[in-house]
Amino acid sequence: MPKREYQNLILYMSLGIAAFIAGCETTPSSEKGPEHTKTFYVQVQASVEGIRIETNNAFAGNAPLTLRILGNKDGTFHNFGNPQFVFRALPLTTNGIAPIQVFKAGTSSSPGDRIPGLIFFDMARPTGSFSVDSAAEN
Repeated sequence: MPKREYQNLILYMSLGIAAFIAGCETTPSSEKGPEHTKTFYVQVQASVEGIRIETNNAFAGNAPLTLRILGNKDGTFHNFGNPQFVFRALPLTTNGIAPIQVFKAGTSSSPGDRIPGLIFFDMARPTGSFSVDSAAEN
């Protein structure tokens, strides 16, 4: 192998290793948010890939996706001025079903619902969704 090609190979390998190490940087074990909240991650999936997902009437992304939710330290939804946290899947057609998951946000006198680890929207059923407990913490 000529010297120039060897130097380029070493350079690219070094850059690749540096990028890999930078990508593996760990995040703090508990990302803190406003009002003493903590970060939780929720996977959102749908029976039809690419369905638009909304949280509290704001576009969150297309399924499947992982959402970062700020919740109370005990794993429940935090009340940021809204007593509910709403997940909604929007159908591809105008006459399709729009399943919704509604969770109660906590207050100082009443705890909120637990943040689920997974929400699944079945676009073919009127009830359309279910959630599984145990949100991933970070």
